[in-house]
Amino acid sequence: QVQLVESGGGLVQTGRSLRLSCAASGSIYSVNFMEWYRQAPGKQRELVAGVSSGGSTVYGDSVKGRFKISRDNAKNTVHLQMNSLKPEDTAVYYCRFNVRNIGSADTTYWGQGTQVTVSS
Repeated sequence: QVQLVESGGGLVQTGRSLRLSCAASGSIYSVNFMEWYRQAPGKQRELVAGVSSGGSTVYGDSVKGRFKISRDNAKNTVHLQMNSLKPEDTAVYYCRFNVRNIGSADTTYWGQGTQVTVSS
């Protein structure tokens, strides 16, 4: 079994920064892609950023130039540096990993979510 644990959420003012982290533990051979999604009240979950095993990154249009995703393969961890935060960034942020397991097929896992609130 694999677990994802997120940390780093909280309440910040407009224009400030936060850094989210998500660490995977369990029977992991390697992690393929690592992604961050977010879901605001009344809205669909959307992709914020993703990073492949090779280091290629993708960002949602609303966060380009403000957020940066990075991964630490040795620790099976992904970080999301969020700068110049806006009230519209307020949401629950979820990490999602596609994991190459030991002894079984690749599987996608979700974290439990961490709340980010940006006050105006």
